[in-house]
Amino acid sequence: MSNTLAEQLADYAARLRFEDLPAAAVHEVKRRLIDSFACAFGAMGADAPSIAARMARRATSDRPATLLAGGKSIAPLAAFANGVLVRYLDFNDTYLSKEPAHPSDNLPAVLAAAETAGRDGRDVILAAVLAYEVQCRFCDAASIRSHGWDHVTYGSFSTALAAAKLFGCDRNQMVHALGLAGVDGVALRQTRAGELSMWKGCAFANSARNGLFAAMIAADGMTGPAPIFEGVFGFEKLVSGSLAALDLSRWGGAGRPFMITETYIKFWPAEYHSQSAIDAALQLRTEIGSAENIDRIDIDSFDASVDIIGSDPEKWRPKTRETADHSLPYCVAVALADGDVGHAQFEPARFTDERLLDLVARIKVHRDAALSARYPAGIPNRLRIKLKDGRELVREVEFPRGHARNPMTDAEVEAKFHAKAARHLSPAQRADLLRCVWSLDGQNSITKMLRLCEVKS
Repeated sequence: MSNTLAEQLADYAARLRFEDLPAAAVHEVKRRLIDSFACAFGAMGADAPSIAARMARRATSDRPATLLAGGKSIAPLAAFANGVLVRYLDFNDTYLSKEPAHPSDNLPAVLAAAETAGRDGRDVILAAVLAYEVQCRFCDAASIRSHGWDHVTYGSFSTALAAAKLFGCDRNQMVHALGLAGVDGVALRQTRAGELSMWKGCAFANSARNGLFAAMIAADGMTGPAPIFEGVFGFEKLVSGSLAALDLSRWGGAGRPFMITETYIKFWPAEYHSQSAIDAALQLRTEIGSAENIDRIDIDSFDASVDIIGSDPEKWRPKTRETADHSLPYCVAVALADGDVGHAQFEPARFTDERLLDLVARIKVHRDAALSARYPAGIPNRLRIKLKDGRELVREVEFPRGHARNPMTDAEVEAKFHAKAARHLSPAQRADLLRCVWSLDGQNSITKMLRLCEVKS
């Protein structure tokens, strides 16, 4: 009998070494850490992250992990609280395939596991690359949202395997970690349906908490259900369907590139399928002048965009921040009205403004089969704007700023970090943290980096 998928994943993780990583992958981990810290600093003080941090501070251990919002906690709760910070603004990186993902959601779990295990910077980089590889390859293999499951479900496997690597688990312990993470780590897609709640920004953080916990108890000898993927009541039967497309012989290593280099950093804090539409709207705004000159707006989009952010009626009158940043019509309207899509555009006073909602109401979203055929290689959105003077303006964007085909520069990533961290860190502190991240592979401990990140409560 051939090895189970969990055994193949454990074999891959066990043999992966830092020396297998090309310079491009190492560099991308550093960029994603800077980007994730930017997102976390930007979210500090918000409702869901504050709740998560308060809850995490109630627990401690002899080997605690750092909370970016201040304080310490046990590793699984630190992964959860810091994960909520990274994800809350919907500003962290993205990967699009049969299933979409925000793979930097893995990083808080990697940092918490590495800190409690006393690992160095090279170990962090290796575990991050591994987590990205696992999650993105699963996203390539099968869509689970089509069956009603949330994409964060794959995060239980990616964080469990990365954490198991950091905890020094052997092959068998890694298999058990995957079984423990997978058997109760399945999340419902209801998280992203209709009017969205705070949990939208917490769902992967919970999967990360689950994956990290699974790795911790597997490292201590706990066994898990097997075979977790192929079993009679396993993951393939009940959740994903066939995962035969997961051909690990083609995964990163042995000269093959890693998936982290195929993911995208966000330029605007909104759901990724809206990024090209926001880009198009901002380009057209100079030709439109005031938004009051607009008669109507038609958005031609692709299936995934329409299904996720352009079909629910709540998207035309959002009542929560989470719904607003997952609304294609709202993001386009506010970009045209304000000339920006940032933190202020997702404040309640803005997304409930009746004048702005009148513009949102004049937007129609249309499925376009030709655009759908170009996804996920691109995310093509076309705006057709009819002005009150009779003119019609058309703009199509497929690769918005930050996409792998139109990547942000290191300077742009640093600028995003400075913009979001300025409320909490001095210029000197920000410069120290950036130097620390850029030199991560030369550091014997990640303690200094985490101390530079921590905001004193």
